Amino acid sequence: MADKYFSLRNVKFMMNEVFDIEDILKYPHFAHLDKEAVGMILDSAIQIADNIARPASIDMDKKQAEFENGGITVHPNAKKYMKAMGEAGLIGAITSMEDGGSQLPVSLTSVNGYIHSAANNGITSFTGLTSGAANLIVSFGSEELKQTYLPKMFGGEWQGTMCLTEPQAGSSLHYITSSATPTEEGYYKIKGHKIYITCGDHDVENVVHLYLAKIDGAPAGTKGISLFVVPKKRIENGQLVDNDVKTIGIFHKMGQKGSPAIHLEAGAHGDCRGWLVGEPHKGLSYMFQMMNEARIGVGVTGAAIASAAYYHSLQYAMERPQGQKLNIKGQDANAPQTLIINHPDVKRMLLFQKAIFEGSLSLIWQVARYADLSHVCEGEEKEKYQLLLDFLTPVVKTYPTEMGIQSVSAGMQVFGGGGYCEDFPLEKLYRDIRITAIYEGTTGIQSLALLGRNITMKNGKAAMAYFQEVQKAIADAQTYDELKKYAGKLGEAAMSLQKVTQHLVSFAMKGEVERFLADATLYMEMFGIVAVAWQWLLQGTAAKKSLLKGGLTDEDVAFYESKIHTMKFFFAYEVPKTLGLATRLMDEEVLTTETTVESALFV
Repeated sequence: MADKYFSLRNVKFMMNEVFDIEDILKYPHFAHLDKEAVGMILDSAIQIADNIARPASIDMDKKQAEFENGGITVHPNAKKYMKAMGEAGLIGAITSMEDGGSQLPVSLTSVNGYIHSAANNGITSFTGLTSGAANLIVSFGSEELKQTYLPKMFGGEWQGTMCLTEPQAGSSLHYITSSATPTEEGYYKIKGHKIYITCGDHDVENVVHLYLAKIDGAPAGTKGISLFVVPKKRIENGQLVDNDVKTIGIFHKMGQKGSPAIHLEAGAHGDCRGWLVGEPHKGLSYMFQMMNEARIGVGVTGAAIASAAYYHSLQYAMERPQGQKLNIKGQDANAPQTLIINHPDVKRMLLFQKAIFEGSLSLIWQVARYADLSHVCEGEEKEKYQLLLDFLTPVVKTYPTEMGIQSVSAGMQVFGGGGYCEDFPLEKLYRDIRITAIYEGTTGIQSLALLGRNITMKNGKAAMAYFQEVQKAIADAQTYDELKKYAGKLGEAAMSLQKVTQHLVSFAMKGEVERFLADATLYMEMFGIVAVAWQWLLQGTAAKKSLLKGGLTDEDVAFYESKIHTMKFFFAYEVPKTLGLATRLMDEEVLTTETTVESALFV
């Protein structure tokens, strides 16, 4: 295992120089925090990662969660992690102190999430889901639900989950059949099946499911979906008793084996009780809060896995001798082998890994900043930052996971034959990251959301706000001679993306929806490259500013120069890919719609 799985120097650069967390702390909502407090919280997160999460990473993979004797067994460090996170106030990190949370900025909690996921990407699901479920109760639940569930959930004693998917419905939630029958006692009788429920059962005192179901007689489709708290054990006379929620199966995943994905059955004996959250028939709109939190969390996980893989690859490249340098004339049998990091192609792969995961992190922390600003600002500013947050959420989920897969794959190439062997960590990390592109909505679903909904959101107001943010970064970078070239390249790529967007939206305006969305995934790919190029220009600008201030140590100079070099690599190797994508997206020939594809697939 590599000595390093993340860079604290990079974290501090991003927090302090690119996104200026002190600018967030000046708002009254965060008046209880200062830079010293942020440092202490960060230190606490690193301690939990080093002492609990990371030591169990390999073992959780080899000793995967199992369904035995009617229950789920998981690695004991999962429970230790939940307890430590609860004691540190990090499960209720972003929740207000009034509701029992720590009232921390998302800008900080997303950093903590990155560090923990880089240490052990399978263990963070336990607390991430608990946090998301608890925050749903905070936002929409009654005072009774808050008092009953929040202290135990924020304390790390009770697990939280999200229960959406059903065997016959998948991502098409309007087809769910889980039912909720009202009773005179104020609760509902719940009946149904849910599948792929991450952390849906394990050796913890209680599991609190945030469960989607339809009340008897509800409107058809998604308009009839309501949200319920359905605990594994309900409270009666101050005691926890069985609530007729049973685990009936487990899905063994290719990666993240330590966090169980289970099949739940509710109401098999007619006595599963659920308590309505908020108003009837508004459950899906409520659940989107948790879904979007989870989507950003999955993006963090993708970037974190790619981060861990990069540091493993880098260390291996600096230790593994293989072949001779290419500039040695002829074959000198007596010449010593060189370390593989001296080969240009290995350097290219390592730079690719670094460019992808550090660019992804920057995009994630950009969106985290929007989340904070949408919370603390008022009026038009609040609307603007909320729009930017909603607009970019599908991209933040997709780019770090899809490109993270390619990044980890490049790391496997650095390892050569060792890359696919269990003796080295890349084999595990590749399995882990592959499933992140499917978690919380596949890449196809996220792409449909970006192009089909977000681009036209508020009559294009969200898209306009985004491109204005990109233009601000371009204008700032153009004040530095070394960065003008790259600011120009981003400007060209952004203009191309806008042209492609207008071309595709024209089909929607004509009612040709299938044509409009046929290549949404390719659109997402192009959009992601431009978005991360924007982030690399921001990082390059921040690094250039620091270099020009002077008074730096040799180590600082090397760090800032590495940022600028990696930025140049991204613009040289990744941004040109937008040219081919634009060509395809602007092409009039359609090859994948129903009328054009049948002859190719069904003969």
